[in-house]
Amino acid sequence: MVDGASPADLDFDTLIAREWLITNGIGGYASSSIPGLNTRRYHGLLVAAMAPPVRRHVLLSRVEETVVWNSGHADLACNEYPGAIFPRGDHLLRAFSNEPHPRWAYQSGNWTLEKQVRLLRGENTVVLTYTLLGAERPVDLEVRPLFALRPIHELTYQGNGRLAAQKRSPGHYQVAPTSRSPEVFFASSGEFRDAPCWYLNTIYRRERERGYSGLEDLWSPGVLHLKLVPGEAAHLVCSADPIVLAETITKINAQTAAPMPGILGSDHRAGAPSPDPAFDALRRAADYFPVSLPPRAGEEPVPACVAGYHWFAPSARATLIAFSGLYLVTRRFAEARNLLLEISSHLKNGLLPTDFSEDGDEPLYHGADVSLWFVAAVFEYLRYSADEETVRRPLFDVVLGIVDAYRRGTDLGIRMDSDGLLASGLPGIPTTWMDAKAGDWVVTPRAGRSVEINALWHNALCIAADFAERFGKQPLAIELTNLAQSVQRAFNLRFWNELAGCCFDVVGDQVPDASIRPNQVLAMSLAFPVLQPERWERVLELVRRDLLTPFGLRTLSPRDANYIGRYKGAVVARDRAYHNGTVFPWLLGPYVSAVLRLTGRGDDARKHASALLQPCLDRLRGEGLGLINELFDGDGPHSPGGTIACPMATGELLRCYAEDILDRAPAAPPNSSLTTRLLDIGGVAPRVEHPA
Repeated sequence: MVDGASPADLDFDTLIAREWLITNGIGGYASSSIPGLNTRRYHGLLVAAMAPPVRRHVLLSRVEETVVWNSGHADLACNEYPGAIFPRGDHLLRAFSNEPHPRWAYQSGNWTLEKQVRLLRGENTVVLTYTLLGAERPVDLEVRPLFALRPIHELTYQGNGRLAAQKRSPGHYQVAPTSRSPEVFFASSGEFRDAPCWYLNTIYRRERERGYSGLEDLWSPGVLHLKLVPGEAAHLVCSADPIVLAETITKINAQTAAPMPGILGSDHRAGAPSPDPAFDALRRAADYFPVSLPPRAGEEPVPACVAGYHWFAPSARATLIAFSGLYLVTRRFAEARNLLLEISSHLKNGLLPTDFSEDGDEPLYHGADVSLWFVAAVFEYLRYSADEETVRRPLFDVVLGIVDAYRRGTDLGIRMDSDGLLASGLPGIPTTWMDAKAGDWVVTPRAGRSVEINALWHNALCIAADFAERFGKQPLAIELTNLAQSVQRAFNLRFWNELAGCCFDVVGDQVPDASIRPNQVLAMSLAFPVLQPERWERVLELVRRDLLTPFGLRTLSPRDANYIGRYKGAVVARDRAYHNGTVFPWLLGPYVSAVLRLTGRGDDARKHASALLQPCLDRLRGEGLGLINELFDGDGPHSPGGTIACPMATGELLRCYAEDILDRAPAAPPNSSLTTRLLDIGGVAPRVEHPA
């Protein structure tokens, strides 16, 4: 296994808690637990993006394999039904590895069998490969595919409609579409015996734990019979498209042998190893999220970013928070450029969408922070790529459009005070990243002047001023600089809580919110920090004492009466805890960056910072199977929760590790003189950059 333990060393509950994932670069994926027991409705061997990167369907849920030889038979599958786990293929499981793709070794009697699961990049196609190792003679393998044929958020139950496998050519079969399910194809070199049936009452225990329905029926068309010869491989292919078996096997073998390229063929080189194993692990983890949409006529493929596996569709907010780590540290500059252009095409009254729909519906515009994260991402793109041409136009116009709309006031109750501070919020619509809702109930109401939105606003004004001077608009640069200075003065006057030694979380029209939350860290970590540097030490000490855990920052101090230390139970209970104590790993990025800004980047300081990231890195390279969870419990032992793979956590840890620990910040493009002056105004010395 990836962390050095064999499956035999782990109890059953631990085995099924460890989930593997592979993706196909267009939004589809395959995922399950180590023994192959599906614990979620989102698990499956082929989860296809029918309209990349969304409209995902669980097509092939799982397979049941039985090895047959002269003296007996053995089942390799593992499934849960009411009152029973059957069969128990985990008893034969001897080894598992998730790198470079999921592989299992099963052993019984005089045979050892290796199983591999691989996805074709850019296609909704999965290849299952079986190789007989260490056997004296051939064995037979019976494989029964089990199909769900439904959208990822739904469940399938036995219906009256007839499903059947129709032969298209030797070894190639089609399951025709119905009014409720898409078509699917499967192919193998073995013999297929038609024997359709329903497998009833499969249990998904994680869904039940989360308060959802967790019972499903799966349909099987029959059984494939494969003859396994020692040392030779046999394959089962399943796809959303017709299959040419020999061609598919050639493509998947070539893909396996080649280094992983950038999703859109950019200058990214994920396959090139570095001297640092932790950096390599983070870089591999970053490859799960970038996806591409079919290109428009005469244009390049359009990139997007999945907001988390298994259930999140693309999200502009998650993408922009993760942007530097996923696209810039990994040198996906062509994709980064196209992604910024694509996101900017959705600008509406100065706002960019928070989330895109799994069903392809219109995007949601619920975040006052998203446009400000976009401005920060454009600045980082320029810093890494030195692509002034793209930033000069059209991105500079988008930045100015955002700033102008926010100054004038726009949707979501966004308005600027006379001192330059920003307020936002409408009844029933949370406008910050702490956006949990249960029905009409906004769990963490933060309407008013939230600390991180004003930190992002000051940062955006400084960036816009820098761009204005850089691109020859001196009067505008002076105007924006003066406004940024006004925001900074007002921020330090109105947000500072002298009694607590930190920032208020929200400054409303009445009493400010003194909750101790991590959002204030952004007032120190962004490119142009708004908080006066003489206050940083007190803030960071309070954050360390109340919010810091091995896996990230708590969203609320445990000393607060509203703190909830466990993220568990039904949806309302989890929503209550989501931003009221739950730990988010992505917040380690800005926290570590702020700490090093305060202490400097000497060897001792970077060793201390590295130690702060180590628990996440250990989990990534161990029981996380190359993935970083969205969140963890606020209380020890800080059990993981949420999505099993989170772009914000991955991107911010990668950015922080590269820039702050390895000191691999990029060589900056020629600065405008205003950049230095703006940093001087904030009391922050310009950073000395080094080539990446």
